[in-house]
Order: sequence, then structure tokens, then C-alpha cells
Amino acid sequence: MKMNTIIAAAAALIIAVAGIVAIKTVYEKKSVELKNAAGDLSAESSVLTDETESETFKVRSFNPDPAETENPETVTDGASSTAEKETEKSVFSTIRNIVTASQTVTEKVTSQVKDITEKTTAAKPSATAGRAENKTTTTSSPSKAQTSAAASSGKKADYEYSYAGFNPQYANMDVADWTLILVNRDYILPEDYVPKLAYSVEGDTDSKKLDYRVAPHYNEMYKAAKADGIILDTVSGYRSYSLQKTNFENKIAKYENQGYGRAEATRMAAKIILPPGTSEHNAGLAMDICSLEQSFENTKEFRWLMKNAERFGFILRYPKDKQDITEIIYEPWHWRYVGVENAKKINASGLCLEEYLGVK
Repeated sequence: MKMNTIIAAAAALIIAVAGIVAIKTVYEKKSVELKNAAGDLSAESSVLTDETESETFKVRSFNPDPAETENPETVTDGASSTAEKETEKSVFSTIRNIVTASQTVTEKVTSQVKDITEKTTAAKPSATAGRAENKTTTTSSPSKAQTSAAASSGKKADYEYSYAGFNPQYANMDVADWTLILVNRDYILPEDYVPKLAYSVEGDTDSKKLDYRVAPHYNEMYKAAKADGIILDTVSGYRSYSLQKTNFENKIAKYENQGYGRAEATRMAAKIILPPGTSEHNAGLAMDICSLEQSFENTKEFRWLMKNAERFGFILRYPKDKQDITEIIYEPWHWRYVGVENAKKINASGLCLEEYLGVK
């Protein structure tokens, strides 16, 4: 009976060892798959493989004391029972240790494979400067497919202003009609996006720069206005990510100094200056003209723009009656380029850009 017990225990030991080896084999296969999917995580996978090999080596290196492995038939009758008991005790103890080690390795493998998989699938989209420059412009109203492409390309992970409730997704810079790229607090530019720029007024190096595809249209509008005795001074065109961040942080600090908490101050600031990467200025698609005061609406320059800007592809981006939708204060100075046909359709519809694209 004792011998049967020992044999059964030894068999269990062999099965446990085989289990460890099987775990190692499965993990190594998974590590290779993950390494192919995410080369930058290979170091982490290597460390995990080493841990598994270490645990397996401990099992393979088990070598019971010679006294426990000698042939029971050579032991005297008086010592036989005691030797068998000691052997049985040692074998079962070893099995328990192996099983525990197996569970530990399994837990490590499961946990870290899960972590690696999550990191591998968390890749962020990116874009290169002026990627959309060769896209064909369409003059028809955006279809549902265009609307989706215009404003959705994956959530931005670890957003620095998420504490204030901002969780933008990436703007799609490959939208069929680049003039309808949607950039606002909900849709952020890729971190590496920098448009190709040009001066907005030809021959005037003091004029502000815009996306090189937009600048010629502003120049034409500028000349037409000048012919009518109107000077459309360029106050703010393209802004870099760093400048936008500085402006935004300064506005947050202003409200914090007035006694508001950080989150509330951030939300208040975003109604006036958008967070970095979410402003049309960062894309070079908009110009602040003549003033940064709401009283600009009472000027002849504003009246000229309201009557003529669409002929050159520009719209009033943040109308007074759309503040609940744009979530930006009324800005009579901020004019966005969307192309001539789109500008005419948007103005005729009475919609703001978010409504026109069907995202709000």
C-alpha cells in the first residue's frame, strides 16, 4: 500500500513538472506573438520569461536526498516503515511546493500577458505635417461617412486636462474634404501635426501665417476688402502647440487667482481659450481679424465680413446664438476657412460647423 502511495505521489510530481513546462511553453509562444506586435515591450517580455525559466529550473533541479531514493527492499524490516513514511512525507511536501510554484508562475504569466496585451493595443494615431494636402475637395454636403471621418479617430490616452472633464478623441486628418477638419475641445490634433505655413497677406511679412492652402484665400479676401476701403488686419493666425498651452495655462491661473478650484478654472478658461491641440489656430485654419473684443461686431470691418467672407470660403465660427453648441463664447473676430461652397451652405442653413457635420 505504501509503495502504491509513493508511486502515485511520484506520478503526481511528474505531472506537476510537466504542468510547469507546459506553462512555460505557452508563455514563450505568447511572448513571441506580443514581441512581434510591440517591439518596444520586448524587454518586459524578456524579464517575464526569465522569471518563468527560474521557477521551472527550480522544479527540474529537484534532487531528493539519496536516503529517500534508495531501494526499499535493501532496508532492514525495522527501518522499512520509518523510511517509507519519511519518503512519503518528503514526496508530498515536494509536490505541494511544486503546485504552489506552478500557481505562482501561472498568476504572473496571466497578469503580465494581460498588461502587455493592453499596452500593445493602446497605440495612438499620429499624423505628419500637411498630410491632407493632396486630398480632393468636395463641394457636396458631408455624408454620414464623411462626418464620421471628419471627427473621429480614437480617444487620446492620458489627457492632461481630463481632471476637468475633457477627454477628446483625435481629429481625422485624412478626411476627404480637408476644409471640414473638425478641431474643438472634443477633437484634438495629433501631437506631431504641424501644418505647412504661408503668410496670409502676400508680400507682407508682418501678416500672420495660415495653412499654406488657406493663405491664398485670405489674401484674396484681404485685397477685395481693401478695394472697398476695409483693412482686415491679421491679429492671430497659426499658433504653435506650446503657445496655445501657455495662453491656456495663463487663463487657468487667472481664474485660480480669483478663488476658483483648478478643475472649474480649467473649464472656464476653455470657453475663451481652447486647450492646446484643440484650437483651429493650431491647425492654421482660422484667423482672428482686427480685434479680440466683442465690440468688433459694431464695426464696418465686421459688417463687410458678414456680407462677403463666404465668397472667399470663410465663416463666422463661433456665432452668438450657438454658444451652447460650440461651447465657446461669441467671437466676432474668429473666422474659419471651410471652402467657398461649404461656407455658402453653412450660412444658408443657419448651422454652426458642429451641426453641419452632424456631431451635435
